[in-house]
This record gives sequence, structure tokens and C-alpha cells, in this order.
Amino acid sequence: MFARLQEPDVEPYDLVVFDEAHKLSVNRSTDLRVRKTGRYELAESLAGVRGLDPAWQLNWSPHHLLLLTATPHQGKPYPYYGLWRLLEPDVLSTPEAFENYPVERRQSHFIRRTKEEMVLLSGEPLYPKRISDTLGFRLSQGPVSEQVLYNETTDYMRHVYNRAKLLNRSAARLAMSVMQRRLASSTYALTRSFERRIENLDELIQRVQDNNLTGEEINLLQRRLASDQEDVFDTKTADEERTIGDREESEVAEGKLLSGVIATSLTDLYVEREQVAGLLQLARRVQADGSESKFEKLQEILNSPKFAGEKLIVFTEHRDTLEYLVGRLGGLGHTGRIAQIHGGMDYKARHEAVERFRRDHTQADGARFMICTDAAAEGINLQFCWIMINFDVPWNPARLEQRMGRIHRYGQKHDPVHIINLVSPDTREGKVIETLLAKLEIIRDSLGSEKVFDSIGRLFEGVSLSSYMEQAVVDGADQAISELAGKLTTEQVQALAAQERMLYGDGGDVKKQLPRLRSDLMQEAYRRLLPGYVRQYLESAGPAAGIGLEGDMQKCFSFTPLYSSAIDPILPTLELYGARQRQCLSVVRPQERGAAVWVHPGEPVFEAFRGLVADRLGQDALNGAVFVDPTASKPYLFHVALATVDRAADKDFPDLATPERLECRLIGIRQYEGAETELCPVEHLMLLGPGRGLPATAQRLAAEASKMCELAEAYLTERVSRDIAMGRRNQMLATLAEREQFIRRGFSFQESELAAARNRLSEKARAGNPGALKALTDIRNQQKSLSGR
Repeated sequence: MFARLQEPDVEPYDLVVFDEAHKLSVNRSTDLRVRKTGRYELAESLAGVRGLDPAWQLNWSPHHLLLLTATPHQGKPYPYYGLWRLLEPDVLSTPEAFENYPVERRQSHFIRRTKEEMVLLSGEPLYPKRISDTLGFRLSQGPVSEQVLYNETTDYMRHVYNRAKLLNRSAARLAMSVMQRRLASSTYALTRSFERRIENLDELIQRVQDNNLTGEEINLLQRRLASDQEDVFDTKTADEERTIGDREESEVAEGKLLSGVIATSLTDLYVEREQVAGLLQLARRVQADGSESKFEKLQEILNSPKFAGEKLIVFTEHRDTLEYLVGRLGGLGHTGRIAQIHGGMDYKARHEAVERFRRDHTQADGARFMICTDAAAEGINLQFCWIMINFDVPWNPARLEQRMGRIHRYGQKHDPVHIINLVSPDTREGKVIETLLAKLEIIRDSLGSEKVFDSIGRLFEGVSLSSYMEQAVVDGADQAISELAGKLTTEQVQALAAQERMLYGDGGDVKKQLPRLRSDLMQEAYRRLLPGYVRQYLESAGPAAGIGLEGDMQKCFSFTPLYSSAIDPILPTLELYGARQRQCLSVVRPQERGAAVWVHPGEPVFEAFRGLVADRLGQDALNGAVFVDPTASKPYLFHVALATVDRAADKDFPDLATPERLECRLIGIRQYEGAETELCPVEHLMLLGPGRGLPATAQRLAAEASKMCELAEAYLTERVSRDIAMGRRNQMLATLAEREQFIRRGFSFQESELAAARNRLSEKARAGNPGALKALTDIRNQQKSLSGR
């Protein structure tokens, strides 16, 4: 596909749009080497960035580039700069150039809209309120109970955490982080982790017994594990997490992290194995008891009269817990009413699960419950449901924000939406999470604003809740709670809002613009092709082009050929839709998704129909027609013209070697007898009725039509196209001096950065580092290219 864009006859695109633009990943290491994903390299090509690898070079760039993202910064400065660089590659050549870019210039490139600011034309909020409830549950008590299992597992983790600090074993600390999350999730998930931990310990024991692994090699293995692995739940958001085979990236990482140990000898391995085996036996006994307090709290919610018969989404972090929940709910008689989404499902399977959940759950093919991991926390729209339960509250605040966005989004009809968090105050982790959620509610009440929920991820940039959880295990929950409380205050939320207003502009101008928007929409009513216009067009043009319409035009109709093969050109487009939709075309948007093909401008079937009509009746249309204008006092000719402004090719400049279309407008011209001419919106044609013959008062005007067309063309060229071209020229001249200054500054910053990188890499290159040698060659080529510009 990209090769097609490199063909010489490709016309520059008017607009290129990147949705979820934060996935255009680029980052820079401490040695100034930049690492780009293929997505980012594609974006560079389309943005017209110079000096790219020939494989990525295009001989054109689009007139406009639009980046859409709800999370542009994500706490990562260089990737954030990388997005800005796509907008102004020459000006924002380095992060330093970006830092020195004036705030008012940034605001001209950036439109920011938060959920709270979005309103309907009436001024009412577009998004519903969001109610977040934290429901506590008590661990079961007794000799064999959840409380005993929690206490003994915490003692084990505290020992490993402390030893890992002394031995500098970060891999072992990460392993305990995995265990701690699963302890908070479910007894079943913890049991599976103990089983996997024993498998890893057995493997290490066997290797030591076979003399394939020494104490020093264990130490080396642990250092390598720590450098290669990360806690994906902590370092990545849901949309950044990959699927590896049939498992989520977090599952794969957890499996490897459970290999992290504090052992330095065979004896140490045996001691830990015995301890974990004892915990596994206890966990199995607790599980066999059949009672799990967390699930019982979930059951209370499901049976609550407040939520009777409603659809519910239940989020967990672990597929083991997901499987446990599906099994338990099935055992309560909900078999067949449960949909699920996890990382092992492909896109098609996830889409089918969403559609099943969307359908009426009282029917055989519908579902009331959606049980999912964070694989459903991004890119999946579930706004037809208004209740979300966090069976596991994520320790990464950005993930919590993403989950809430599945139901608190545009199109949600229920006000309010409910977010329910299950937390046990009997645990140290539960106390930390409870503090976090309580603080969010206090700040929301203090500010009288939902913005705090949309700020969670940014407030905790660079801060890991996992560190608080480790601190809670090692030192007790009180110290962790105290530090966390100081991290999240009303003043900090307000300071963040002020900082973002400075960077991005006020953004709170939506309500101020409502009067203008209402006026614009009144004008837009004439321009939009409403269902009545579409119906009129189909009924008039169809029979003339050999296409009949059968059925109720207000509800459901279909195309029929008035002669053999008359609708054949449309059939391939109809095949894009399902069998049910193909039997039902509608000019009105259907209430039920997938029930009909909504035929409207821009929709494939409508465009195929329009193209067929243009092919068969285009010549007749060029002959003209007679219409009646009830608002006119005298006859006139109405011309429709396509006015374009082109930039001619300039062979002396490679970037300008091919001609470029700068602007294209469809223009209506009203021309009266006596050469009186005026512009008129093309949409005016929609207000005209059909004429019956040519009245005597218009006959002389019609006779002069050919000559008057020439006058209209001259008017279009001299008065309209020239004005458009001069407007473009004056607009460019007005900012030319400033742009030249910014570009020169951008070049200077880039020269400095390349020189610094060259000095840093030269020593490594002289030592024979192949990566440094290659990077140094690339830098020299960039310097050479820059000097020639």
C-alpha cells in the first residue's frame, strides 16, 4: 500500500488524520539515539519530514495533518514532543526548539476539549455524571481463612522484599509485585501463581543439582531477568499492551517475573520452595471451603434491586480471575448470559463478544454480564451499559481512567453512570487503594468538578503505586497512606489545570460559542442532505437511470432493475453489508445497529448509486433544466462551477517540482439578464421546485445562455478565483517573516543537537561499537543534508 503512495502521479492528499495518535511511538535514549516504530516512520513520511530513509520518502505532503488523541502526553516528554514535530518538522526540529516555541503559537496548533466542557446546544452537559462507589468487604476469619492466607502470604512477601533490597535483586521484587496483585485479586489467581512459582523453583533446583547452574550464575541470571523484564501493569497503559500469541503481554511478563528469586544457593531454593508449597496448600484449603468474600460482595451487587435486570461490566486484571468469575457466575445459573474479553481473543472474537453483550440479555443470543481484562479497557465502546465493577482496582491510575472511559463516553444515554470498586480494608493494599479513591471523591466534591477523574493519570506521572504497595508490605500501610495522601490534593489538581491552560489554552470556550453555533446550524439546515432530500433524489434519479425502488421509503426499501443488469454496478457495494442489511435500505438512520443500510451521502451504497446516475444521466444534466424559485422576482441563470487554486511547478526547487492544488470550492452563481451576477450557495438548488416549460419572461435569457456562460466564467475567474488566490497569498506573506525566523531557529537547534550526538558517539565508534558506528554515519548524513538546505 505504501508503495502506491510513492508513485509519481499521486496527488497530494487534502487531509491526513491519525486517530489514537499517541500510538505513533518514538523515544530517545540517553545517548541521543532515537528509536521509532513503523507507525511513527509512516507518520513522518506523510507529514513531509525531510532526510528520511529512501524507503520512507514521498515526493509530496498533505495540505493538512490532524492528530487525534485523548492522551497526548502520558508522562513521557520525548514521545509528546515527537507528536508536535510531525506538525512542524522544520520549526520543531529538536525538543529544545519545542521548549522555546511560544505558547501562543502552540495554541494555534492545538484544540483541547475535556469531557466536562462538552455541552449540547441547549447548554446541558453532553456527558452524564459519574458516580464512583468504593464497597468494602471483610476477609473470612478462622484457622483456615482468607485472613490467615493473607497474613502468611504477606509475611513471605515481606521477607523476599527485604532480602531483595539487600541483594539488589530487583527481579525478585518484581516477582513479589506479581504475587501481591494476585493476592488482592482472588484466591484462585493466587493459587495459580503459587503453582507457577513452584514450577520455576523446581526448574532452578534441578539445574543446580545437575551442575548446570552455580550460585554466581544464579546471580547473573537474576540481573539479566531484571534488565529484560518489566511490570507491564505498572509501566504500560491498556492500549500500549501487546498481545503475544494467545496471551496478553502482562501474562507473559508475569510468568517470567515469577522466576525472580533471592536464593544464592541450593539450600536457599529448597527453603523457599517449602515455604511456597505450604502457602499453596493453605490457598487450596481456603479455596475448597467455597466461600470468597470478594465474590460474595459482587453477588450482592448483582442481586441489588437498584441494578436488577441491568447489564454489568466486571473488570479484572488477571485471566485466571476472569476464568474463576465466569465459572462462579455460571454455577449461579447465569450460564449463557456471560460474555468475556481477554487478550487471547482476536479482533473478530472481541467484536462478537461486544455485539452479544449489546443484544437483549433476555434473548437466547444476548448476555447480561461482560467479564473482561484490560484488553477491553481501550478501543471498545460499551456505552450501552452504565454499570462498571472493578473486581480488581488497577494500581496504574491511567488504567483506571481508561476503564471508566468504556462507559463514560459520548453516546451514553443513562445519567449517571456508576463505577463500583471492590476493596478490602482488612489488607494493606486495600487501605492504600481505599485512600486513593477516597481522596479523589473529596477533591471532586471540593472542586464541584469531574475533572479530577480525567486527571488521574497525569497527576501520577512518574509515580508508581506499586512502590506504595511494596512500602505497605514492608513498613506497614500507614506510612504509604501518608505519602500518597500528600501526592493527591485539591491544590495539585488546580495547579495541573492551570499548567495545562498555559500550555494548551483555556479550552473552556464551548459554551461561549453556543450562540454562533446555533446560528451556523440554522444555516446548515439548508446545506445538509436530510432524509427528505435523499428520498427525493432516489425517487427522481433512480427510475431515470433504470433503477426501481420497492418497499416503504420511510422504513425499508430495496433496489430493483427496470431492465436487465441495470443495478449490476451497485451489487458489489451491497455485498459489503450482511444479508439482513442488504434486504433493507433506509434513508433514516436505523435505531438498531446492523438492522439496515443507512443510505446517505458518504455511505458506500449512496455513493455507488450517485456514481451510476452521473454516468448514465450526466450528459442530460449538462443540458440544463428549468426550476421554479418561489423567492425570486425575476428569472435568472444558475451556474454551478468548481473553482480551484493551483500552485504551478517550479523545477528549481525539489519540494515544488510538481504542481499542487491548494484549494477547491464548489460555487453557485446567480446571473440575471443584463449581466447582473452574484454569488449564491450551491445548496440553494435544494429549495427550488421543478419547472413546467419555459415562461415567456425567461425565453430571451435562455436564448443568451451560451454567451452568458462565458461572462459567468470570466466573473468566476476574475472576481472569485483571483480573490481566493490573493487571499491565500496574503495569508502566507503575513506570516512569512515569522516562519522564516522559526525555521532558522529550528535549524540552529538541530545543528547543535547533531554536533552533541556526534561527539557522544565518536568515542564509542572508535572503540569499535557497531551500533555507534552506524548511528554516527546517520548523523553525518543528516549534517550534510542540513548544510545543503
